[in-house]
Amino acid sequence: MGMRAMPGNPYDGHTLAETIEQMSILADRAPKTVIVDLGYRGVELDGIQILRSGQKRGITRTLHAMIKRRNAIEPTIGHMKTDGRLGRNWLKGALGDALHAVLCGAGHNVRLPLRALRPSCARPIATLLAAMGVTLPALAHG
Repeated sequence: MGMRAMPGNPYDGHTLAETIEQMSILADRAPKTVIVDLGYRGVELDGIQILRSGQKRGITRTLHAMIKRRNAIEPTIGHMKTDGRLGRNWLKGALGDALHAVLCGAGHNVRLPLRALRPSCARPIATLLAAMGVTLPALAHG
């Protein structure tokens, strides 16, 4: 939903209010339910239901499915950190950190539709190249 640099490497639980504020601005409405990992233990916000990974009490089937969906998204976050190269920032200062985080998020959002379009574009291009008599070396997929 959003991406923001937090200067000084703060504890996860201390960043939730700022993250919800950013989300409210981007979506034009405040969330009623937030699903977080265990780094947010002990955090409570007025008017917002906070669900944590592995939570058992007071969980309906629908809420349990929402928690499982959030856990399925966790690898995507890890891939964005590695593919978006969030481990190394080449920009200077706090503004550079903020710009780097936003640009990595934007790059991830551009890669998603490109990945979906790749199979539909590959077949017509291969057909066109074959008609022209061009042969390409086999590419390793990985």
